[in-house]
Amino acid sequence: MAERRLRTGLAFVLGMTMLSGCAVDKGSALAADFEADWAGTPDVASVQANAENTLPFFGSTTGTLTVQEGTSADRVSELAGELRQYVAGRDDVSGKINAADITFAVVPDGARNDEVVSLWRSMSTDSQVTSAHISRPSRGDIDRWRIVGAAPDVVGAMELFDDLTTGGGRHGTLTGVTTVLISTDRTVEPAVSVETGADGAVPVEAIAAFRAVVGRYPMVRATLRVDRVSIVLTRPEDRVAAEEVARALAPNIGTVEVTSQNR
Repeated sequence: MAERRLRTGLAFVLGMTMLSGCAVDKGSALAADFEADWAGTPDVASVQANAENTLPFFGSTTGTLTVQEGTSADRVSELAGELRQYVAGRDDVSGKINAADITFAVVPDGARNDEVVSLWRSMSTDSQVTSAHISRPSRGDIDRWRIVGAAPDVVGAMELFDDLTTGGGRHGTLTGVTTVLISTDRTVEPAVSVETGADGAVPVEAIAAFRAVVGRYPMVRATLRVDRVSIVLTRPEDRVAAEEVARALAPNIGTVEVTSQNR
């Protein structure tokens, strides 16, 4: 009996040791596999996988392929198709591609993946897009997407936001997008940041107030949200009149704030 218990105990310890060596940190193992599987892929400049080790023997990874500069759009689309097949066969692996300063999520669903790639293609040729990230909250949630982008100036930022939220213009809408956040580049002045509500609602009143104010008074920066509009003007003497204009066009917004560089 004692000998049997000893053999059982040794078998258990040996089994745990073998598991520990290969998959206790499952996310790390998946990340290592991803990097090894995609290493040396033509037109891919770098491969990086981030591991998430949630519990022993449980985990996931998100792998990103950074495409070499100058790679054709057709080749990027081809890589997206190959990565789609890869993640489709691995429940705990998510994929992204970074090409032309735009990062986009690759998903197992073929039709949805084609839609994302199509949006990438149009945005990558748009001079008003300096960078962007097309993502989704989780692997299993294909109906909630987020687009974050940057533009070189205020006009470009507002046009890009309109295109992505209305579907008219340079870019088609992506099914299931609930958040669109577009800003000017960080070093640009005047600057603007405009974002939809969590349910995809467009900040119509905030945009109307913003356009009316900046059409009359020099601006430093503005933040436009469904429940808030904040505008910083260049000249302090314009603040009172500009705030009246903004409040008249945004009567249902809880916070309407108009200040100046010197308050």
